Amino acid sequence: MTTMKDGDLYRGLLDSLSVGIYIVDRDSIITYGNRGAETLTGYKNSEMVGRCCRGNLLMYVDEQGRDVCEKECMAVESIIDGRPRSMEVYARHKEGYRMPVFVRVSPVRNCNGQVIGAVEELHDNSSKVEFVHKIEELERCALLDPLTGLMKRRGLEMNLRSVCSVMHRHGWSYGIFFVDIDEFKRINDVYGYDVGDTVLKMAAKTLLNSVRASDMVGRWSGEEFMVIAANVGEDYLYKIANKIRILIEQSGFSAGNERICVTASVCATMVQSNDSVDTLLKRINRLMEHCRISGKNCVSVKANA
Repeated sequence: MTTMKDGDLYRGLLDSLSVGIYIVDRDSIITYGNRGAETLTGYKNSEMVGRCCRGNLLMYVDEQGRDVCEKECMAVESIIDGRPRSMEVYARHKEGYRMPVFVRVSPVRNCNGQVIGAVEELHDNSSKVEFVHKIEELERCALLDPLTGLMKRRGLEMNLRSVCSVMHRHGWSYGIFFVDIDEFKRINDVYGYDVGDTVLKMAAKTLLNSVRASDMVGRWSGEEFMVIAANVGEDYLYKIANKIRILIEQSGFSAGNERICVTASVCATMVQSNDSVDTLLKRINRLMEHCRISGKNCVSVKANA
C-alpha cells in the first residue's frame, strides 16, 4: 500500500482551498503558491515562485492608488514582530485590471517557535453572488455588451428613465458617473483594434471592481462607460470618481514588448428631483467637456443642476 508524503498531503490540502495562498521566506521570496492563487491572480506558480512578494506583479495599492507594499509590507512586518496582519487592497490581475482583495498575513514558525517566513491569504473581495444574479437577468433581456460583459447603452437609458421616475416619486438619491478613456483612438491607431478591445475589457473590469456590486455599470458607447449608483451623497461624488480614475490609471498589461496603460477622464453628478434623462445627459456632456478642456486623467464633479 502506498502512502502520501506529508509534503504532498499539505500541498493537496492547500490546493483544495478556494482562497489564494502564498508562502514567503524571511527574505520575502515566494516559495509556494496554491491553485487558488493561480485562479484569483491569473499568474501561474512558475511566474510567482522565486520572485519577491514586493515585485512588480500583483502590486497592491489602496483605493487612492498608493503602493501599500513599499513602506509597510505586511509579510515583512509579520516576520519581524510575529503578529498577523490584514488589509483590503487592489491587486493587479495578470490581464491588467485591478481587483479588490482582502489580504491576511500570518507568521510561519518552525518547531522551535522561530519565525521562518509568512503565509499570505488572498480572498476575492468582490460581491460575486449579487453580480452573477444581475448578469443572468441582463442576459435574459439581451442587454449585455458582448465585448465587455457590461450593460449596453439601451439598458442604461432604461435605468436612467427609471431613476428619474423614482426621484420624482420618492426623492431617493442617485449619483451618475461617466468615464471616458483618454486618447483611445491613438491606442487603436498605434497598436491595433485587438489591443484596443483588450483595453476596453481591462477598463470595464477595473470599473466594476471600483464600485459596489449594487451599482449599475454599463458601456455607453465606444470607450465611454457609465455608473448609476443609488444612495450616494454629494460629498462622496468626487471621492468615488477619483477612485475610478486612479484605479484605471493603475491598470495595465503587456502586448509584445510594449506596456499598455491608459488614463480616464471621469465626471459625476447627482440626479436632481426635476431632472429628465435629457437634462441629465446634457449636464454630463458639459462636465465631460470640462474634463477635455482641462486635460486628460482628471475629474469633473457638479452636485447640483
